Amino acid sequence: MAQVLGLSRTTVSAAYGRLRDDGFLTGGQGAAARTSLPAGPGPRHAPGVDETKPGLIDLTAAVLPADPNVHAAYVRALERLPANLPGHGYETAGLEELRETVAAGYRRRGLPTSPGQILITHGAHNGLVHLLRLTVRPGDPVVIDHPTYPQAIDAILAAGGRATPVALPDDASEDGWDVEGLVSACRRSGAPMAYLVLDHNNPTGRMMRAPDRSRLLAGLKGSETLLVLDETLVDLTLSGPPALSASAVDAPRVVRLGSMSKSVWGGLRIGWIRADRAVIQRLAQSRASFDLGVPILEQLAAVELLNDGGAALAARRPLLRARRDHLRAQLAHRLPDWTCPRPAGGLSLWVRLPAPISSALTVRAEAEGLRLAAGPRFGVDGAFERRLRLPYTLPEPVLDQAVDRLAKAAKALGRRPKPTTATRGRLLPVY
Repeated sequence: MAQVLGLSRTTVSAAYGRLRDDGFLTGGQGAAARTSLPAGPGPRHAPGVDETKPGLIDLTAAVLPADPNVHAAYVRALERLPANLPGHGYETAGLEELRETVAAGYRRRGLPTSPGQILITHGAHNGLVHLLRLTVRPGDPVVIDHPTYPQAIDAILAAGGRATPVALPDDASEDGWDVEGLVSACRRSGAPMAYLVLDHNNPTGRMMRAPDRSRLLAGLKGSETLLVLDETLVDLTLSGPPALSASAVDAPRVVRLGSMSKSVWGGLRIGWIRADRAVIQRLAQSRASFDLGVPILEQLAAVELLNDGGAALAARRPLLRARRDHLRAQLAHRLPDWTCPRPAGGLSLWVRLPAPISSALTVRAEAEGLRLAAGPRFGVDGAFERRLRLPYTLPEPVLDQAVDRLAKAAKALGRRPKPTTATRGRLLPVY
C-alpha cells in the first residue's frame, strides 16, 4: 500500500490504526482485515464523562478534546524524528525550530521576538513553577488577580510564596480590572512577582483593554516586580476584538506564558516562556535541577500544529461560541435566578448564584452525577461562595444533561444554611 500510494509505511500503518480505532476495520494483524461500520457515532469515551464512575459528568476541567489534527501531527513528527536521533536529545531551552515557530507567532502579534527569548516548557503551569523557583523566596508576596487559575495559587503556595489578591471589579458590567489596586499592591508589598491572567481570565473570561495594560505597565515602571502574564487562553476570543491585539503591549520586565493545552490538547504538554534573553538564560540554567527539558517528539508535533496558519483554531471558535450561548440559554431557562454574564472568550462561564451556596451545591451535585469546581477553589480565604465556574467545552447534549442535574441539585439544596468548613474549598484538580 505504501509503495502504491507513494507514502511512508508509518503513515499507512497509522491510517490502518485509525480505521481500527474508529470501528471501520476489524481483524488484520495476521488475519484478513474486513471493513465494518462502527457500533455508534462519536468517540469511544464520551467527553466529560468520568469512566471510573459511570454516568458522572465532570465539569471541573475547562478543556477541549484533542484537535482533529493532533494524530496527523504526531505521524509527521515520527517521520522527522530520525533527523534528531544523532544528537543527545537534551535541549534545555527547547528545539531551535520550535522556539523560532513560537517567536514568529509573537512577531505576527507585533511583539519583536527572537528564539533566544523563548524557553519551551511542559505547559504553562510548568513555566510558572520555573519562574517561581527563580524569583520567589519563602514568605514573599505574589500579587494575583482575584479570582484566578487555581493551580497557580497552589504553585505559589508550594513555592513558599503568599498569594496577595487584588479583586476584579464585581459589578453589573462584569468587566475591567482594578489597575490602580494592582500597581499599589505590587509597590506597597515589594512583590517580586505578579501573576495575572489578562486575556480571557480563568474563570471569568474577561479581557483587559489595551489602555488599561498601558496604565499597568506605566504604573510598574521602575519597580522590581516581574509581571508574569498567563496567555494560555489568548487565542480563544469568541466575541469582539481579539485579545491578541490588546496583548501587544510589552516591557522588559514582562514575562509571557503560552501553552497549547487549551487551544489544541492538554495531553500534548507543550508550553513556553517569552522573556528577556537574560531571564531565559537564567531559567535554562536553573531548570536542570528540576527537569531536563521537553520530549523531542512532542516538540516536533507542536511545530506541525503551530504551522497550520491558524486553521484549527478558526474551526474551533464557532463551536465554542455556539456551546457558550447554548449553555447560557439552558441556564436562563432552568435556573432563571442565576446570573450568567456572556464572556468575550475563554472556555467557561463565571456564574453568580443567588446565595453563598457554591461549596454545598458542589457536594450535592456529585450525588446527582455531576462534578463541579466550587467558586472558592478560584480564590483565597474562602472567597466566591456566590460563584460557580461552568465550562462550555462539552457537546450540547452533555451540557443539557449537566444543567438538568445542576437544577436538581439546586432544588434539593433549597435554602440550607451556609456550608460548613468541612465542605468549603475542596482541593479538586481544576483545569
